Amino acid sequence: MKAEDISHVFVVGAGTMGQQIALQCAMHGCDVTLYDISPDALQTARAMIEGYAAQLAGRQRLTEAASRQALSRIRYTTQPEAAATADLVSESVPEDPVLKGRVFAQFNAICPPRTIFTTDTSTLLPSMFAAATGRPAQFAALHFHTYVWDSNLVDVMPHPGTSPELVHLLSDFARRIGQVPLVLKKESAGYVANAILGAIDEAAFRLVRDGVASVEDVDRAVMIVMRMATGPFASLDIVGLDTVWHIMQSKARLSGNPEHQAAADQFKAQYIDKGRLGVKSGRGFYTYPDPAYARPGFLTGDAVRPMS
Repeated sequence: MKAEDISHVFVVGAGTMGQQIALQCAMHGCDVTLYDISPDALQTARAMIEGYAAQLAGRQRLTEAASRQALSRIRYTTQPEAAATADLVSESVPEDPVLKGRVFAQFNAICPPRTIFTTDTSTLLPSMFAAATGRPAQFAALHFHTYVWDSNLVDVMPHPGTSPELVHLLSDFARRIGQVPLVLKKESAGYVANAILGAIDEAAFRLVRDGVASVEDVDRAVMIVMRMATGPFASLDIVGLDTVWHIMQSKARLSGNPEHQAAADQFKAQYIDKGRLGVKSGRGFYTYPDPAYARPGFLTGDAVRPMS
């Protein structure tokens, strides 16, 4: 198989990253099926994807015609059998290696032998569930960054049993859909950018937890000194705080460290249980659609401060 032969991309999981991967592939000519077990999740995903497409058209990244064409290439389904014609399966379910293994085993029984399996996991290693895919040589991490069309770097991370030919194929496919492929030399949790940003996020949480600085001041410092468009807390709002919590839970489970579990539980009580999921719910560390960090005067401290 060649990159140009990948015509049907089957995306598993209709959350933030599944939505963006689906639209990115559709914008570059692929037929896409977005699958989720929840009809409500698919309904939300459709609205989000249509909103993304409208924003891109408004920014003149897409023409109105191209936007309509991209949206017409995306199907939404709760039926796993729709993967029977998939050339590539992209998985974006919560960060649980057992769950991911079960999902891939299910689709291994449905998909034809040619189908490539990829995972968008942020923190896990593909070797943790490669055997469960039933086709480990045709499996690797293909990890995207939000927003996919702006932060267009994709990590290609093979596990020891990944076919070298697959690594080349995924790199070519990444370029085909407008991404810059970064091929890792070996497995590493957090890849490259996420490992760096994760260290920043941990420091940011510690500064706020210890009462050293506010959420806004931490973001302001990073934006000014590091010339970043958003600070760590604003960026986590964009990713989705439910996704952040799943990552924290995965880290706690894998490490067995009670402090990591306590941090995850505290985060859940403070944000997830209150429906503060970030941009998607209208409130996270900031309030939306008019977050303080996007207002004139934020960097100088003159903007109205949000609730945090």
